[in-house]
Amino acid sequence: MSWSGFGKGLGGIAVAVAIVVGAGGAEVSATPLTPFRYEAQAQRHCPHDQVVWLDFRKGVYYGKSQKRYGQGFDGSFVCLSEARDGLYRRSLLGLR
Repeated sequence: MSWSGFGKGLGGIAVAVAIVVGAGGAEVSATPLTPFRYEAQAQRHCPHDQVVWLDFRKGVYYGKSQKRYGQGFDGSFVCLSEARDGLYRRSLLGLR
């Protein structure tokens, strides 16, 4: 394949991508995730919800009764409902 024909193929791909992107009429809105450094800050943000420790690297959250709650460098305290809405899953480690 020569380099002159390479650009022609990419032009068609770009048009196809533009059509697919432009055709999406559904509005997608992500629920904002508000991370906090301290548990008390998160509890004030969501007084009627449970606070969990969200591990961003693993994509899981830990409840207060779990051993890894509040531990690690890649996490923050967040509201349980926000973690669930953000499609994070509950860790099964340390559950009794």
